[in-house]
Amino acid sequence: MSTGGVQADAGVDRYAVIGNPIAHSKSPAIHAQFAAQTGERIEYGRLLAPLDGFVAEVNAFKAAGGRGLNVTVPFKLEAHALAHRLSPRAAAAGAVNTLRFDADGIFGDNTDGFGLVRDIEANLGVAFKGARVLLLGAGGAARGVVLPMLERGPREITIVNRTAAKAHELIAQFGAAAAEAGCLVNGGGPRALDPAPYDVIVNATASSLDAALPECDERAFGAGSLAYDMMYGAQPTVFMRHAQALGARAADGLGMLVEQAAESFYVWRGVRPDSAPVLAALRAQLAAQA
Repeated sequence: MSTGGVQADAGVDRYAVIGNPIAHSKSPAIHAQFAAQTGERIEYGRLLAPLDGFVAEVNAFKAAGGRGLNVTVPFKLEAHALAHRLSPRAAAAGAVNTLRFDADGIFGDNTDGFGLVRDIEANLGVAFKGARVLLLGAGGAARGVVLPMLERGPREITIVNRTAAKAHELIAQFGAAAAEAGCLVNGGGPRALDPAPYDVIVNATASSLDAALPECDERAFGAGSLAYDMMYGAQPTVFMRHAQALGARAADGLGMLVEQAAESFYVWRGVRPDSAPVLAALRAQLAAQA
């Protein structure tokens, strides 16, 4: 899609999701439903940016009157570097998935962690307050969710990664925030976890893309555990099936997708849409593909 494409009607603000690839993105459908529900006059499309042309594409979209962008793979780090101002959660994540263009320049935010926390608490009914949390993975997806989880008051967050050094880097990065929240943040390699059931287990690795399992002691899963995979599809992921076989409750990341989009909508418009009917519609679409 060209940034210089069809201009919106007068009074209609333009937004888009930018990435490479981008044709698969559900964001236009999600935001169209949010706009219809709230009465906000927006137009939302897709932008396919060349791998070496992200900044030029963003600037062209902004120059053509665009008001904001969602940013997806592989441009979240470039978006972080491009922003003139960052929200605390974007600064902590080291990545940006939401850009807002205003009089003060380009504002960068990261709504991914908020989306995960809200999905788990509001949609799945599991509170982080006082919980023991196991975070599998120490890459960008994991880094984006630590601060939003800490803000909900868990008792402990254990970060486990195949490469222990990356887990230790993440633990050190959030040491001050953890101390302020009164939360123990620990971890390391796969053997670093406590071999007892956790309340919430989040798979922030990309293992499900390869139908593989992250390294994790089976004793971490119990009847009271919620095993949450950031990935989603028409069928349960291999991680979800593994967790269910061990007696845990399992959920995918579709709700996270919708909730992070709702938070982006709020960042842009100052209006918070109702995510429940949008999530239900997407869930029904996925079920029809199964």
